[in-house]
Amino acid sequence: MNTLIIISVLPLVLLYLGLYKAQKALLPVTIIGLLLALGCAISQWNDNAVPIYHGMMLFDNFSIMFSGITIVSTILIIFLSRGYFERISNHIAEYYAIILFSLAGIIVMVSFHNLTMLFIGIEIMSVSLYILAGIKKSDFASNEAALKYFLMGAFSTGFLLFGIALIYGSSGSFNLEAISSWVLDHPHVKDITPMFYTGVLLIIVGLCFKVGAAPFHFWTPDVYEGSPTLITAFMSTVVKTAGFAAFLRLFSACFAPLSAFWVPVLLVITVITLFIGNITALYQHSFKRMLAFSSISHAGYLLFAIVALGASSGSSVAVYATAYSIASIIAFGALILVQQQSGSDNFESFNGLSKKNPFLALVVTIAMLSLAGIPLTAGFIGKFFMFSTALKQYQVWLVVLAVVNAIISIFYYFRVIVAMYFRDAERAELTIPVYYKFVLGLSALITILIGVYPDVISKFF
Repeated sequence: MNTLIIISVLPLVLLYLGLYKAQKALLPVTIIGLLLALGCAISQWNDNAVPIYHGMMLFDNFSIMFSGITIVSTILIIFLSRGYFERISNHIAEYYAIILFSLAGIIVMVSFHNLTMLFIGIEIMSVSLYILAGIKKSDFASNEAALKYFLMGAFSTGFLLFGIALIYGSSGSFNLEAISSWVLDHPHVKDITPMFYTGVLLIIVGLCFKVGAAPFHFWTPDVYEGSPTLITAFMSTVVKTAGFAAFLRLFSACFAPLSAFWVPVLLVITVITLFIGNITALYQHSFKRMLAFSSISHAGYLLFAIVALGASSGSSVAVYATAYSIASIIAFGALILVQQQSGSDNFESFNGLSKKNPFLALVVTIAMLSLAGIPLTAGFIGKFFMFSTALKQYQVWLVVLAVVNAIISIFYYFRVIVAMYFRDAERAELTIPVYYKFVLGLSALITILIGVYPDVISKFF
């Protein structure tokens, strides 16, 4: 609970610093505050947690694990924000504060023990993201992204809220333990009311909207492309990780006995998500838009852990989310630098990058290899965990389709590698700030370390 308190109070501190024009203190105070929150979370590991506040929240190992992943990812993204928000406005304290308010909602999402807290966490996160997507006030694409995210978010929230209401109407409770007990007390299909099944389906639709799974993905490419690149990085990593953690927590705690009903639905969604994400990414000319469709395909891989629900699902999502987040942060960080020089996010903007900026080309290459799932990278270990989870539940054909999609993804991830190393262009050397070198270098090192020594991460999960 201390983690949530720190992350909730920290934005208020930043707003006061902004009020008194202490602009230089914003970044270090944010980083220190997030490190303190991370330390408080880690200190509760194996603490025999029990639900608190009348069963509303549960800060167990699952919550700590995903809180840690989202906080670390946020720290890396915040490091990249130095000088970024200053180009948009003179009032930068608000941007840091809104990011942290969104993170507070995310901590609630991964720690809920009551469906009302799930809804509150999603709304705190979503409202903050509506604002962040449109912070470039004079940019039409940014304004359009904010409006589209607001409308589609409200639409998906309606499905989620109606589904929660039907679950409550059937079971008589919002508490996860009470809902689970009600399901176990009705072991036969005929004992479960149609209203409960409808509620489960509506919750699936609502959560698939939030994580960008097909066919509910249509908001994702435009919102990711129109939003400021740093905010897109936050949405595609921290927000997606939180969405899948909440998805997994709810279904493993309440709906596992009914898997014969909802697994076929998620199987169809998973296959559609994989093919739509990967095939559409092949035809993109924008690196940023390619990453948007790539995030859709990765949502398909993450759905494996829920489709093949089991004891290892939590660790599989954690490892995959860690690998995906680190590689994506590298990709978006490099894109910010390239955009600042060329003013474009097309693949051609990376032409000849290896000759002028070999370090940047190297870390982007590592990120692309990891996203493609090439061996000796963290992305390969993440896919290995997911495929192993699916094979334990005898989902062999699903793994075969996933491997086919992984092969497809190699083509579009390697486009940027080919552009950097095998295509020439007249370009000046990019100036890479020290803090960018730190984040990109550290992230690349972690990606290789996890790929070569997977026990480094697997033993923690």
